[in-house]
Amino acid sequence: MGKSQKKRSMRRHNPMRVPDSHLPKGLASASASSSKSEAILPIIQKMESVDPAERKWACVAVSNLIQNDPSTRRLLQGKNIVGALITRLSDSEEEVVVEAAGSLRNLCIDGGYDICAEMYNKNILTPLKTFVPKISSTLSQYLASPKTAPENAQKLVYEFADNVITILWCLSETSNKALNAINQISLVPFLMSFLASRDSLPMSTVTSAAQCLYVLTDENPPIIEEVRTNAEYTACLLAVVRSTDMPPKLNGKDKDTSDARGSAFRVLCCGILRNITPIPPPSIAATVDLDRDVVLPTLEPVLTSIDLAEATQAAQHAIDNQESIPQLENLSLKHTPKSDHKTASELELERIETRLRTVQLALEILTGMCATLPDPEVFGGGSEADADAPDGVDGENEDDEAMDDAEDINMTVDEASQAAQAPQPPAFFTSLVAPLLKLVHPTALSFPPLGSPSSHPPTSSALGAIHISALESLNNIFLSMATSLGGRPSGLAPENGRMVFDAVWHALAAVGTDISGAGQERRKQMWDIGVGVLWGVGNIWKGALVPTDEQVQVLIQFCSATTDISTKVKTIGALECLAQHRESVDANRTISSYLLSLLPPSATPPTPTEPLLQAASALIDIYSDETLPYDVNFRQGRYLDTLVRSVEGLRKAVRGIDRKKERELRIRGEEVRDNLVAFIQYRRGLGL
Repeated sequence: MGKSQKKRSMRRHNPMRVPDSHLPKGLASASASSSKSEAILPIIQKMESVDPAERKWACVAVSNLIQNDPSTRRLLQGKNIVGALITRLSDSEEEVVVEAAGSLRNLCIDGGYDICAEMYNKNILTPLKTFVPKISSTLSQYLASPKTAPENAQKLVYEFADNVITILWCLSETSNKALNAINQISLVPFLMSFLASRDSLPMSTVTSAAQCLYVLTDENPPIIEEVRTNAEYTACLLAVVRSTDMPPKLNGKDKDTSDARGSAFRVLCCGILRNITPIPPPSIAATVDLDRDVVLPTLEPVLTSIDLAEATQAAQHAIDNQESIPQLENLSLKHTPKSDHKTASELELERIETRLRTVQLALEILTGMCATLPDPEVFGGGSEADADAPDGVDGENEDDEAMDDAEDINMTVDEASQAAQAPQPPAFFTSLVAPLLKLVHPTALSFPPLGSPSSHPPTSSALGAIHISALESLNNIFLSMATSLGGRPSGLAPENGRMVFDAVWHALAAVGTDISGAGQERRKQMWDIGVGVLWGVGNIWKGALVPTDEQVQVLIQFCSATTDISTKVKTIGALECLAQHRESVDANRTISSYLLSLLPPSATPPTPTEPLLQAASALIDIYSDETLPYDVNFRQGRYLDTLVRSVEGLRKAVRGIDRKKERELRIRGEEVRDNLVAFIQYRRGLGL
């Protein structure tokens, strides 16, 4: 059973906002589903025009054409639009360069890994490297004397810098080769200059710089060392997180957007601080317990800051009321929309996406923290809220209020006096598990419909990422509880376990079991991670979870259908836990019969080694106590005979594990083999 450890994943921070996986491979399917294919040739032609106005028009048109349109994006990619835009980065006209960078940025964030890899392979870093010192110089001039700075300084610092920085952070996740090349550019002082000047710059640009630094400090030793050993940098990051000030005083939607970006900025700086820990003296950050006093107090409110159902309704309303965009053929060079032109509905959708991405980011950081749970010092309440409490008042009152407000967490009891005496769940169970469970349940926009794209891919991408990250956090919480404490912490009753198991099960039921179609990768991920959470919960509350016929049948069908070895192991683990409810004799029989069918020689085709070991181990665990009511199944079903017949096949499977390449699995296999032999001898000795 493995944790969802936060390790470098090339798609982790930059998921594809507008996936094209629902389309069959190749350009033919893209051409058939795109309504703008005829507009592509004029764009390619104008990209090479001698008239700079036409070149600028072509660059802007790319951004407008690809917006939420993966078919047209694929067609453009097939016409080498990436290479053409990279060429325009060296254009003699500055406005063309700026617009080309904007289109490349949009291609990066919409298209994800494949397009970023193409950009790197077509040498985009060569022009990008020349922009960094130019932007730095202009930024210094602008901040020192805005009135005397060059005429285009603001656009260069704001828009162009934002585009360049975003491209760099997307590229840094393309491959280790690309990351190493970006490490050589000396980006840290450049990026930190934006964070240091945050009060004088637009929040969108500063947030992009923080996002880039967050990605670059993710398990990247050279950059981590450069940031953590600079006391000025770490003090700046800590000041951002501790500050509640929001930039420019705005009203209405602009204020909402600014607030959302400000929250994202603080969460990113939390992530950077966590990436670079431990921080050495003399930095002020070295004197702070970052997890307890900085990170958790920042992340916990973010988790409860949004209701996904309400956000989905707001997004759907904006989608339904989207203003029409002028057709490309009806636009003149004088009336082309700017690359940053956005309608009211688009701005609303952008604001919602920013809030959703902030929650996703908080969950991503939390997943790493949950791998070390439970730490009572960190998750048990010692925080800045306690430290700041007046004399005679401790922080427990706030924890008590939070527990009272948490839905469905505390045990249900009939008498108030019993409730007062009943042990309360640990603080982290209330402050983390409850909000995480709310975030795993899908909404109407969480996944694209079967066989077609989402009505707004960026919103679906963000929602799906939230559900998956919340499940990963829950997976690590319950795994850590099982491995660190060896069982259930005091204060957690069977009702708590059933509540968590049912909440996750209902979320998976809402996802549905039709998860193998094109474009449904996120649904499959939900199940792959979700069964791991069910296993973790089952391990903590083993014997307390009452299985339903639906749960047993669906898990067996899923286990038989999945080809992923790890997912199969986790599903067997979840079934093992459900089989150990004392009174559920029928469910035990169904599950054990399925597990026995996975053993040699009856398994056809042969069960892969890891699931085979898990099935054998599960049967040993389930029937280790012959006094349990469901042991009648073992005796009446003559399970002992089946286990005896499986021994030779199991031994053969263990011998087939390469001791050098898969040492841990070989050790595990030998342990299961020996335990099975000992178990058979024990049951024979009972004479039952």
